Amino acid sequence: MEREAARVVPADTGSFPQELADALVRLQRLVRRRLRGGLTGPRLRGAEVELLRLVESRPGVGISDAARELHLAGNSVSTLVNQLVRAGHLIRETDPADRRAARLLLTGAAERRLEDWQRRRADLVGRHVARLPEPDREALRAALPALRRLAASLHDDLDEP
Repeated sequence: MEREAARVVPADTGSFPQELADALVRLQRLVRRRLRGGLTGPRLRGAEVELLRLVESRPGVGISDAARELHLAGNSVSTLVNQLVRAGHLIRETDPADRRAARLLLTGAAERRLEDWQRRRADLVGRHVARLPEPDREALRAALPALRRLAASLHDDLDEP
């Protein structure tokens, strides 16, 4: 199975999009599984982590803006916020500009947990990338801009009606 991921697929084959999507999903799943072992505290669901990462990048974001950014229903984000507040990961403050709205901030515990997760993820991926031959490392480095553009395109596509 590991050798399968190393196979090069020409861009002109009809299976390339499927193989790319499969490789990305498999990579993400393997990274998550490997990182699970060192968790301190209960495991967070994917949507909870996405919300925490959004609040980390945009402290004070409101619930409706977070819902738009994450492409989730407002009531789903409200539920996530309530769970994360109870778990001690989020602080919900009243927005002084609009007393009906809330602003979201990370707690110190959430900041430490995200920092730990990001450090462990970078260490894990870095160790495995270092084991690859230099041409593979260069190919991965060269692919980063294209992968970022693909992610941006997929994100923008969600904004279209």
